[in-house]
Amino acid sequence: MARCVRGIDKGCCRTWGWSSSDQKQVAPVRETNLTEEELKILFKRFDTNRNGRLSKQELKDAFNSLGSRFSTWRAWRVLCHADANEDGYISEHELDGLVKYCVKHGYAKK
Repeated sequence: MARCVRGIDKGCCRTWGWSSSDQKQVAPVRETNLTEEELKILFKRFDTNRNGRLSKQELKDAFNSLGSRFSTWRAWRVLCHADANEDGYISEHELDGLVKYCVKHGYAKK
């Protein structure tokens, strides 16, 4: 019996396919060992248009780089949690809320 590997997206069992011995193949999971400060730097790097705020697409790209399997959903969820003024962007002063969300969901070490 194959062992279920839980990745960053908790509750998601990352297994697929069958081997010749009828065991599930386990997908590689990219581990993150980032600190909160490194996570802030990473997100700032994904501000591609340099306007000082992160759009949903920029957040999606950042979560893809972190190995998130459902980066579109994750970007939407982080906007629900960290976008204090509800303008659809994560600005510089909302970045701490974004990082807290990421730490809570296993994207960085505490």
